[in-house]
Amino acid sequence: MTTYQSPLRDFQFVLHELLQTSSTMQACGQPEFDEATIDQVLAAAGRFASEVIAPLNASGDEQGCRMPAPGVVQTPQGFKQAYDEFSRNGWHGLACSPEFGGQGFPAVVDTAVAEMLAGANMAWHAYPGMSHATYVNVAANGSAEQKALYLPKIASGAWAGTMCLTEPHAGTDLGLLRTRAAPQADGTYRITGTKIFISGGEQDLTENVMHLVLARMPDSPQGVKGISLFIVPKFIPDAGGAIGARNAVSCSSIERKLGIHGNSTCTMNFDGATGWLLGEADRGLAGMFVQMNYMRVLVGVIATGVMEAAYQKARAYARERLQGRVAGTRSSVQGADPIAGHADVRRMLLTQKTHIEGARALALWASQLGDLQRLHPDAERRTEAAELLGLLTPVVKAMASDLGVESTLLAIQVFGGHGYIRENGVEQHLRDVRIVGLYEGTNGVQAMDLLGRKVLGDQGRRMNAFLDLAAAFANQCSHRRGMAEFTRPLQQLLAQVREVTAELVGASANDPHASGAAAVPYLRLVGHLALAWIWARMAEVAIDRSDSADPIYASKIATARFYFQRMLPQTAALRAEIRAGSVTLMRPALDLL
Repeated sequence: MTTYQSPLRDFQFVLHELLQTSSTMQACGQPEFDEATIDQVLAAAGRFASEVIAPLNASGDEQGCRMPAPGVVQTPQGFKQAYDEFSRNGWHGLACSPEFGGQGFPAVVDTAVAEMLAGANMAWHAYPGMSHATYVNVAANGSAEQKALYLPKIASGAWAGTMCLTEPHAGTDLGLLRTRAAPQADGTYRITGTKIFISGGEQDLTENVMHLVLARMPDSPQGVKGISLFIVPKFIPDAGGAIGARNAVSCSSIERKLGIHGNSTCTMNFDGATGWLLGEADRGLAGMFVQMNYMRVLVGVIATGVMEAAYQKARAYARERLQGRVAGTRSSVQGADPIAGHADVRRMLLTQKTHIEGARALALWASQLGDLQRLHPDAERRTEAAELLGLLTPVVKAMASDLGVESTLLAIQVFGGHGYIRENGVEQHLRDVRIVGLYEGTNGVQAMDLLGRKVLGDQGRRMNAFLDLAAAFANQCSHRRGMAEFTRPLQQLLAQVREVTAELVGASANDPHASGAAAVPYLRLVGHLALAWIWARMAEVAIDRSDSADPIYASKIATARFYFQRMLPQTAALRAEIRAGSVTLMRPALDLL
């Protein structure tokens, strides 16, 4: 079975040549993050991913998590040893502030590391990945005392973190949640309720777990405007961080699920547990969205990592598997050629490669927007970055996770029947990656967020700003050597998306179902536009260096050409679907469904 290897050269291409991370960080006042420093981090992370956690991927899937006694969860063999090594080497704090024991690396570098870890072992990566998401939340919403107490523990890996939103009767509609928060005389709250689908809710990796829990106070209004956010630790710490009494929070069961068996997805019971308000009362959902939006980009990154792992297996198999004859060639082995030479297998491999490298570059750019939002000295640039990131977060999440399923299915198809059995490992990637389209709001919810809240909410202002950004690039490069085959279709698509967006703004004023009917194909259309823009940008970099002996430049140009000629035509069908309107969806009676 092929073992995951970090695509180090591609990360270097995107970070250094496309996004120019070092010069960007220098403009943000952090010149210490030069290319050599970033490369050292990428290389070390790649070794850890391939040598330490990738070998645990299949065994962790087979063993899963166990509950040997009520409330006690054991992770698969080797997971804790790998976690301890990860902690000793300081990886938890890579993107954490030095104020809290971190190293302060930009988010875009941390995102590249996260993709490697997820590609090597998605289930294992979910533990530190979720913990860092809680770090981001507390760093944004916590008091000085809460930050000083909790953030160093998360940055060191000594404590883990979770997000507790979903309840058995209420999924995405958090306004229906029933978990209660009763205020106490000492300023704490008694948290009572049940949360489900809690990633890493209980485990044997850390000495404590910081649960971030959404709950409602007695006098709060109904709906989402009456939700508050609370820190509820597994063990109650003192002011110095030493853990004390066990809190009244416990795991009642581990979900039996399709994939990521090595990650404990728990039902958590809060039985009058002691909690502390995080942020403002009745503003908990806004506070939790800091974490959710971080996770939405992260799960797109996770999907890209799993796509990469499946592609590596499919590519290696296609180069070795002898079957059939390739027209116009003479085989060195009598009677058969490697299947990588067959046109349809090449189509499947190139489709995977196009999806992976495009999604990777798009997600890393989104992470860089987060860095610019936090760090750039120009307030206008910070605002511009924040608006672009807010607009495109659902696109990164939904597009990458949809492509993740499609690409891992293609990897199985390359293997044929050998992909459907466990011994080759590729079927696990499909089972694992399927959850990504459900995480942090299903992809249908992401589509409604993009069209309903982001586009229609401001009558297309932010979308037009993104279209202007892409159009400026296309217009600037349209007459450059070798760029016309990329910029012309990009310009055409930009005009088409502007037209469709304007049509939807108008239709939604008269049809209450217009946005819901168009949301999913619209997100996919915008996703293709974002990928076309990022592929054209990568082609420009590669064309400028096409005289180099480094094969990555010829590869980028060839893959960009494949995307524009073979993938982009899908946008015509998406526009037709959008323009079909809501009638055929909403007119049939419910009893006909």
